[in-house]
Amino acid sequence: MRSPALRHVLTHLITPLLMCLGMGLAYMGAFVTPTPHHLPVAVVGEGPRAKVFAQTVKDQAGDHLDVRTVPTRSRAVDLLRARDIDGAYVPRAKAPELLVASAGSDMGATAVEKVFTPVAARQGLPLKVTDVAEPTPHDPTGQGLFFLLVALSIGSYASVAAIGAAGATLPMRVRGLLALGVSAVVGVIGLLLAGPVFHLASHGLAGVWAMSWLYSAGILFVGVGLHTFLKRWTTLAMMVLFVMLNFTSSGGLFRPDLQNGFFGTLHAFWNGAGFVEGVRGLLYFGNDGLARGIWTLVVWLLAGLAVTAVAAGYERMSTPSRRAHAAGAAPTSAAPAVSGGRNEVARAARAEQAAEEETEESVAV
Repeated sequence: MRSPALRHVLTHLITPLLMCLGMGLAYMGAFVTPTPHHLPVAVVGEGPRAKVFAQTVKDQAGDHLDVRTVPTRSRAVDLLRARDIDGAYVPRAKAPELLVASAGSDMGATAVEKVFTPVAARQGLPLKVTDVAEPTPHDPTGQGLFFLLVALSIGSYASVAAIGAAGATLPMRVRGLLALGVSAVVGVIGLLLAGPVFHLASHGLAGVWAMSWLYSAGILFVGVGLHTFLKRWTTLAMMVLFVMLNFTSSGGLFRPDLQNGFFGTLHAFWNGAGFVEGVRGLLYFGNDGLARGIWTLVVWLLAGLAVTAVAAGYERMSTPSRRAHAAGAAPTSAAPAVSGGRNEVARAARAEQAAEEETEESVAV
């Protein structure tokens, strides 16, 4: 290809085209056909009759449901609030009842209702649905936490380009301090969005800020560390890690029980799931799941610090060799010195242009 400008443009088009493919595969694979996979539910009752009824429901549902029996309604409520089950059916002669916890997953509650409404209908009875853990009235579907996750993620991975590219000449410790400061600001933004702006959280605001900060800091340190090795390809790597695989496995829209095994497996340890489930536990489920969510975010932050430390070591080792190379190539006359100076200016201009392009590309995407 003879035109350097055209080659330059085509090279930069690789990233958005790969993102197009990756986003299509990830989002459509995770969200297009939500189907229950071993969705945990319970039938309230004791004795052979309840067990036979539960087994009948299981046989009709196949692998879609995991059905257990629990002795009392209060025990079923406890399991729902501990998020061990997604629904509980209470058989009654006149008014059967379905217990759900929509704050854990509105889609999960809807799926359970679709399963048990025909069961009551076959008995010629209306089904009473009781929600034992409702989300805030300002977030009736409970999906506001997912969109909060999106906002925090964009603020974090877009800042990676600004710190990594525009701040590439800064020592790693300075970039690390910038990442720490930016993540704290992103946490404050998350707090404001969740609290006074959209009223997703009526309590636990300090915990929301802390988890927002942990989540953002993990992303920033992973990204700042990776930028040392990946340069302009860092944007693509961040999109894969913290958008394609992260949003789809977070449980913010669909619980893992409604997705295929790949995204359900990621939900167990990915940082977006740690944030969403941790905040849910804090706001709606009496802190159940909060500790697990925090530990997930802490592990990701430690991984980010480890990547950054490796990058810092690599930069320290590579800097002396670059200086030695520059010293060995020092000009020995005035003319070469002028030429070398011009080359240095040109290289600096190209580096500045590349940093600006990378930052614009990351923010635009």
